[in-house]
Amino acid sequence: MRLRNWIAVLVSVLLLAGAGVAGILVNRSTVQAVEKVHRTDTTALGDNNAELTGQLQYYSTVELGKIGALLAAGTAVSVEQAKAALAAAAKKTNTFQYGLLITDPGHNVLMASGDSPLPATEDAGWQPMWAQLDTAAATDSAVDDYGFSNVMQVAGSDPAKPASYVAAVAVPFTRAGVPAGYLIGLNHVSSTSLQGYMRELKSDYHRTTIVDATGRIGAASLDEVLGTTVNPEILRNRTGASAFVEYLEGEEKMIAVVIDIDHSGWYYIRTQTKASFDGVVYNRSQTLNLTLLAMLVIGVVGITLLGYRTQITRRRADERFQALFQHAPDLVSVLDAGGRIIFSSPSTTSVLGFKAGSLAGHSVFDVVHHEDQPQMREKLGALLADPAGVLRLQCRVRTADGQFRWFDFTASNQMANPSLNGVVINARDISENRAFQERLEHEAQHDPLTGLPNRRRMHDKLNSTLRADAVAVLFVDLNGFKPVNDRHGHEIGDELLRQVAERLSACVRTEDVLSRVGGDEFVILMPGTVAPDDAIAMAGRVRYVLELPFRIDGHEIGIGASVGVHLAPAATDPDEALRAADHAMYEIKHSSRIPAGVTIQVGRHRAAD
Repeated sequence: MRLRNWIAVLVSVLLLAGAGVAGILVNRSTVQAVEKVHRTDTTALGDNNAELTGQLQYYSTVELGKIGALLAAGTAVSVEQAKAALAAAAKKTNTFQYGLLITDPGHNVLMASGDSPLPATEDAGWQPMWAQLDTAAATDSAVDDYGFSNVMQVAGSDPAKPASYVAAVAVPFTRAGVPAGYLIGLNHVSSTSLQGYMRELKSDYHRTTIVDATGRIGAASLDEVLGTTVNPEILRNRTGASAFVEYLEGEEKMIAVVIDIDHSGWYYIRTQTKASFDGVVYNRSQTLNLTLLAMLVIGVVGITLLGYRTQITRRRADERFQALFQHAPDLVSVLDAGGRIIFSSPSTTSVLGFKAGSLAGHSVFDVVHHEDQPQMREKLGALLADPAGVLRLQCRVRTADGQFRWFDFTASNQMANPSLNGVVINARDISENRAFQERLEHEAQHDPLTGLPNRRRMHDKLNSTLRADAVAVLFVDLNGFKPVNDRHGHEIGDELLRQVAERLSACVRTEDVLSRVGGDEFVILMPGTVAPDDAIAMAGRVRYVLELPFRIDGHEIGIGASVGVHLAPAATDPDEALRAADHAMYEIKHSSRIPAGVTIQVGRHRAAD
């Protein structure tokens, strides 16, 4: 009897030992898989934010270039007139709210848009900007012909206040085609659109920052850290364009993801404690391992206690992993080779609205938007063909209420992993980020006052249309707009421009393009128009609707319009077509024999030399 008991105990110990080892291996494999997906997802999120930051910085150079072009095309002949033009340009921009500067080629400040104090000339933060510009000039590059400074303190300001710090962007400034120096835009780092976006990323678990090459913070999820510097170990120990860096903050173990930002030489950094980054996975993993080892000792007591402890351990293990996935903000799923859902995390309920476990056994394509299914099938097939493959894609996923939201998928091929035997997918809801990016793209191509396409959008449309078709270009300039501004103020003037845009929108055809290209200048593109009569008819409608009185804030306002028309055949250079229409409009507007805004001229004009 004793022998049989000992045999039973021995068998129990062996079984428990085998189960314990298997549990440790499964736990370790799962932790490694989740960690891999977690790091990949964290890096992907950082790449998205770094790319968005780079786009915002690049758009600032585009805006600064446009300001420089307008200043160069101005008629200022004296220093006072030039400074007044610079000040006027500074008031119109929302990006460079701190002011604008013009320097000579030797980097000496010639004039400023205002009297606000500037960073000291000897501040080392200027050097990266000049170095970028010198490099672009040396390589004769027109693509990267701009420079970004580091974060700098305004001379005489309190270094403890975030409002004491500015950053600069510079582009070459030319006049009459001759290099005249540089145009510099300055902005408060505490009030930029980038800082506004960073505030939206505020979290109790991590800190998001954008730093310059020296580690000084130029944008952050916490306003109070602006102008301070990050731990020097972060940038010192980084490797590659994106990397994880572990370091000590006092006695606390920290981890940071560092990603290069294009254009400026700045960095995106997200920092948090190592414990919060590893999360419940590592803590629960260690607890599980210790429990399994303890159960090996307890197993010698007897088969009954062994069986009891085994059941308790398994139940606790399930509860730990359920707790982990229940509170995770991402969706974690496991698919088989046919795309059926083997496992979906409990967060499916909070994110998508489906009941926990209700998606198990269904195909993942049942919840993927039909337009995104071909791409996902193709990439899933390629992933299954690569035993160590990892892929990322973005697609729309249906929620329980029938709505579709954008998700960023990171999938890892774990078919060869016996503990998983499937494709592990981590999905994060990026609907808000995607909407923000689409809004930025829309704002970059539309006039903020009227909502019409801006010059850039119009030029792209004209260029693409002229490749294969003729286009009638109507250049419309309002007559009498400036007196309205002078007499009634800019608010009335802005409302007048909005009403003008509404009337012109009602005139054009569905296929036509109406855009605002200047203060009181509009351009209408009529694709496929080759007959002068069609263009004349459109010009007549434009002139008629704009001569009708406008009622704004109790005032009856009358204006007119000068319309220049150019019929551009296919393959015409778009810039030449615009200049010709502009020239035709000016011939009408400034003719002493023809009343402005009354006579329409149509012809194949050329701009004056």
